[in-house]
Amino acid sequence: MGVVEDARYDGVDRRPWGKFDRATLRVYSLLFHLIDVGTVAGVLWDRFLTPSQRTIISVGLNVPHEEARSLVCFLAAQHDIGKLIPYFQALEPVAYVRLGEELLADTGRVVHVPHARASMHVGLQLLSELGFAVGGNDSPAVRAAQCLGGHHGRFLQLDVDGAASAQRVEATLGGPAWGDLRRRYARLLWHLFDVDAAPDRLSVEAAVLIMGLTMVADRVASQRRYWVPNADTPSFGAAEHHSRARRQADEEVERLGLARFALERIPFTAAHPGLEEPTALQCSVMEELSHLVAERGSGIAVVTDAMGTGKSVAALEMARIFNEHCGTQGVTWLLPATAAADQAYEVLDQYVRAHQPEYAPVTLVHHHSDLNEAYTGRTLSPADTSVVDGPPDDPFTDDQDDSFADDDTEYGPGTAGPDSWLRGRDNALLAQYTVSTTDQAQMAVLPVRHSALRLLALSGKTVVVDEAHALDPFSQLQLLRLLQWLGALNCPVVLLSATMPASTATDLVRAYLWGAGRTGLHGASFALGYPGWLFADAATAAVHLMPEQAQEEQRAAQRRTARIHVRPVTCRPLGPAGRTVEAGERLAVIADVLQRVIRHGGCAAVVCATVGDAQDTYQYLRRIWSGAPDDLVLVHARVRGRRRQSALGDLRRRLGPTGPRPARRVFVTTSLLDVSLDIDVDLMVSDLASVARLLQRLGRLGRFTHLWTGQGRRPVWWDGESSPTLTVLHPVNSRGATALPPGWDTVEPAVALHETARILPSLEKQPLVVPDDVQALVEQVHGVTSGFAAETMRLQQMAAAHHRRASRQEQLSAVHLVPPPKRVSSLADLHRQHLTTAQAATRPGVLPRRLLPCYRSADGTLTLDAAGLLPLPDQEHLGPRHLRSILEHSLPVPAAWVARASAPHQPPASWKQHPLLADIVLLPTDSVTLESEHHFGQHWLRMDEELGLQHRKQQ
Repeated sequence: MGVVEDARYDGVDRRPWGKFDRATLRVYSLLFHLIDVGTVAGVLWDRFLTPSQRTIISVGLNVPHEEARSLVCFLAAQHDIGKLIPYFQALEPVAYVRLGEELLADTGRVVHVPHARASMHVGLQLLSELGFAVGGNDSPAVRAAQCLGGHHGRFLQLDVDGAASAQRVEATLGGPAWGDLRRRYARLLWHLFDVDAAPDRLSVEAAVLIMGLTMVADRVASQRRYWVPNADTPSFGAAEHHSRARRQADEEVERLGLARFALERIPFTAAHPGLEEPTALQCSVMEELSHLVAERGSGIAVVTDAMGTGKSVAALEMARIFNEHCGTQGVTWLLPATAAADQAYEVLDQYVRAHQPEYAPVTLVHHHSDLNEAYTGRTLSPADTSVVDGPPDDPFTDDQDDSFADDDTEYGPGTAGPDSWLRGRDNALLAQYTVSTTDQAQMAVLPVRHSALRLLALSGKTVVVDEAHALDPFSQLQLLRLLQWLGALNCPVVLLSATMPASTATDLVRAYLWGAGRTGLHGASFALGYPGWLFADAATAAVHLMPEQAQEEQRAAQRRTARIHVRPVTCRPLGPAGRTVEAGERLAVIADVLQRVIRHGGCAAVVCATVGDAQDTYQYLRRIWSGAPDDLVLVHARVRGRRRQSALGDLRRRLGPTGPRPARRVFVTTSLLDVSLDIDVDLMVSDLASVARLLQRLGRLGRFTHLWTGQGRRPVWWDGESSPTLTVLHPVNSRGATALPPGWDTVEPAVALHETARILPSLEKQPLVVPDDVQALVEQVHGVTSGFAAETMRLQQMAAAHHRRASRQEQLSAVHLVPPPKRVSSLADLHRQHLTTAQAATRPGVLPRRLLPCYRSADGTLTLDAAGLLPLPDQEHLGPRHLRSILEHSLPVPAAWVARASAPHQPPASWKQHPLLADIVLLPTDSVTLESEHHFGQHWLRMDEELGLQHRKQQ
């Protein structure tokens, strides 16, 4: 019987099942599910993939676009061919007994083989029969079979002469009857998706995108709401089902927000509300870069400029230009911290809305995104696990996608609305416009499940890496590897920074161009003027710089002065209540500097090196505070999620360019201030930090002076003719030498702090001119030509220690990184290690756990509040309201702090089944005494309602 006959109603056997619902005993034909997934893949090719991605796949298969589309549909449809084996079909007795007698009689010895691996093993032989060449790791049959076996998120190693041999397949995965039916299914799918011939090659880049697309198609078609109606309809033949499936797939892709859309070209001032005209740098981008990209194609751009001068707007204009000429659509905006991502989300959302599209989802992807008020309002579902600090790869019951379970469970309750699906798991990265923390993108080059889906999500858009300088060596190496992959996938990239050393810019650009195939760049420099922009095209690696005249116009327009005042201080913990703080101590000097604000009003920031320092500072200021209690605010990361988000949101609103500025406000914070908070203060005190961080902080001092001329927003003591002053606290010992307090060198390298301390006296002599002086200062401390190593033997030793630590971080980071595409032989090289997103570190030593401070009443009941009105939810099915309430009260902490959690710290048993809650550690406080310090090995934790989590380590 041929494929035409097999496609009819009375053709090939359709009784083997692919989906089963235990609640209703519904059975869905495996053949129909295969057709569904292949059809969805075709719609995704048409409506989700960008022209750039389609080209990567077509070139990787060495066939024209239409033939590539057919092959992708066929391979996607084949993903579950491994379910046509005795082991899988026997998992559900109700469905198993419906099989034909021929199959039941030919089961042989039932061997436990997960169906994804079975798809790879049986797929190799089927692909070979269809013309795919079988050879080494890079042969098209082997790589295509690995795509079939990898649809659950990991590429598997394929043993051609062992488990995947014809003899082993027939001995373990069903006899001749099973093999013949699999062969008929494969040939029928080949016919239905109109494949002409097998490709003669399959590149690594194409294989990754094909597997990512297959995973998305499988998630879409595996939704219970998608397949159950088809199980209830009258039976059709394969050809009839295929003709119906296209319309259903088209509607579903549209409903889920996966269809690409174009933003109409609108005037600059309409696209960026609130701006009257572009800056010189932005004008240069729009005039010069547009011609360059139109002529030379995709590439990487770098923008460096002072803080608050419009780099974000320049990046959005660059993204628009790249998308117009490079076959990409959309933006992924990466930032190093959640607070910065929250603010960028508002900017990107406003930008997209300004174009007035009919439907344009903008997603926010980080582990606190559901606490962002601008982003809430959708359903928080069990699928919302696109986070670093949870166990997203654990299998759990869910109807939306069976590709997450390592076992062969194929059922589940529930439905997913358009917003919840696009926000679930790493689906949020698939949105055309996305703001994310950088670690979410870094996991695309770590051996975690669904890394191919992350690369698929990133590669179709312009990727903007904001604060590109702000990563340590561990994370920087991961960013370099990510840039190599983005270069190989022809994805345009924009790097933004206010304080990037030339050496860092060169390393990042070189990594991208190497990935794009441009070699021989080892000695090349990609330094750019400050302020300015650089563009290096992927085709030739030629460098194009912002014209000098435009640079000078930008400098002149943004030029302002600021003073740095250094105060030597001795550092002592506040310690017990009532301790007298002596003159010259850090706390006393802070109080002295703030006197103008305390007495006469104004807005000030105190930026502390560590959370412990911030807590001490706040406590001491509260002791001497004479103003309204709400005028003194503590903001740091070690508080409950909702409180932190609320405090940061209030700061952005009140101290932003148009906010209702308070008459007096002092906020004590940490390095949260350093990344992209668009706020303005009249006075700032900072603990000693590296020059790069001090310059970042300086960008918030008098930030909106040029916007507020004549508006009376400054305090009475503000001198408009004088430069705003940043007071830097220099910790010294009795001899006046720099003496870093414990813990400060874990925030930044000690050598950078000492070198900054060395040059501070010279900075104090005359006002600092921004932007003119910025790049030279950054190079002096952070550049490869900095002279700190030769200053003293002590500095040499610290420099050597810093380099050793950086080298260790790079080596540790490299251990987990996937290889660049050029160095991949077997696709299994991309998943040699089985890390989960919870285990994959994107920063050194940071494997966070979620801590839930709670209260224990006299009868032992646990509640979320001290009053005992909000008991901890403990039931089998937790609704969105319960989940949100729990997460709002929790906070992330390093896993080492709670590594020795005992029984009182374990969450309710019902939480263990939920991926967002299974890893939570409880920190119960006595609801009567409100005193409870908990011991976890060497770590002691105590939750204070005002100060946040207090931590000390036993030495």
